[in-house]
Amino acid sequence: MDKRNFIKTLGALSVSPLISANHLSEFEELSKGLPIIDNEKELWDTVRSHYTLKDDYINLESGYYSIIPNPVLNHFIKHVKNVNIEGSYYMRNDLIKNKDRVIGELAKLVGSTSDQIGITRNATESLDLVISGFPWKKGDEAIYAKQDYGTMKEMFEQVADRYGIINKVVSVPNHPKNDEEIVSIYEKKITKKTKLIMVCHMINITGQILPIKKICEMAHSYGVEVMVDGAHCVGHFDFSIDDFNCDYYGSSLHKWLATPLGAGLLYVNNNKTHRIWPLLANGITNKSDIKRLNHIGTHPVHTDLAISNSIDYTNWIGMKRKEKRLRFLQRYWSDKLRGVTNVLINTPEDINRSCGIGNVGLINIPPSNMEKILFEKYKIFTVAINYANVKGCRISPNIFTTTLELDKFIEAVKEMANS
Repeated sequence: MDKRNFIKTLGALSVSPLISANHLSEFEELSKGLPIIDNEKELWDTVRSHYTLKDDYINLESGYYSIIPNPVLNHFIKHVKNVNIEGSYYMRNDLIKNKDRVIGELAKLVGSTSDQIGITRNATESLDLVISGFPWKKGDEAIYAKQDYGTMKEMFEQVADRYGIINKVVSVPNHPKNDEEIVSIYEKKITKKTKLIMVCHMINITGQILPIKKICEMAHSYGVEVMVDGAHCVGHFDFSIDDFNCDYYGSSLHKWLATPLGAGLLYVNNNKTHRIWPLLANGITNKSDIKRLNHIGTHPVHTDLAISNSIDYTNWIGMKRKEKRLRFLQRYWSDKLRGVTNVLINTPEDINRSCGIGNVGLINIPPSNMEKILFEKYKIFTVAINYANVKGCRISPNIFTTTLELDKFIEAVKEMANS
């Protein structure tokens, strides 16, 4: 490019309009551009149209990370651009007040208060922060289940090596008789040295929902604190954290709330905040301020902003309506396969013990082979599970999934069961 053309190009760039300094303080409500839809079929057809999906396979694995609907994705991209335009100005002037607003919206969604909620990067960070920051003493005991997520179990093992605590492991049945059976399993492991129980709100490998409130009531009667792994729960089904009376709760928002990757929730009962050591040091001296626990330095703030858009999208659908749809999709396929020869459903039949996630295995085919055949022959993407008394594939359709796609999955499993 010659000098004259370079100067012309530079001049064209320089006259780009500046964005007002406070534009990011004004949250644009995503739902204002979406219609109110009462008809169920019309609603879910509209939701489906909001997703850009690959057409070379059926995605039945939303448990790791949920695809973002385009209305949310478009706002996220806008946030990335706007933060980039403002740069340090945004970080120094708008960051804190916008994050506080998002935390307020998040607290309302999960039935809690802003002073007990922090934004993290995922459930692992939230829960590992509590495990590693708990005021352990040598000889203290912790309880968790074989079915719990691996990284948290590994953190308990690391804490055992570091502080000399003792970990006790229980096993949760795939088909419990009642709530009392589950509560009893944890209760039997409690001793005078037990300090903390970790329990899944929803077991990620089967989709089983556990009676959290009853477990908390039992544990507290012994003076034991409870940390709840709710990685798959926020944005999946309707609940209130405050109703559980748990001490700690962690969740990933990029799963069922469908935020961009790298968004999580940490709940700490405000009577317990002062007891936990933060992951990283910060300048907050008030030990009762939850903000001292989730300090990680500079991070992608546009992801925090998009949490608000994901909440808005969920509210447009309606949390109870979304829960009903996800449970319907799981029961649509699991009820049709339950009782089929060589098919093993690893998710409780009781409708109140599960929602959108289920697990199905084949007596005649190992889980890894089942996953491979489903993808290579039938073009259906799932994930194999083969540990903690669970042998099968986790099936997690999403609100964009159609019953026609599930019909193809049902027929594929029946064919495999008869092979």
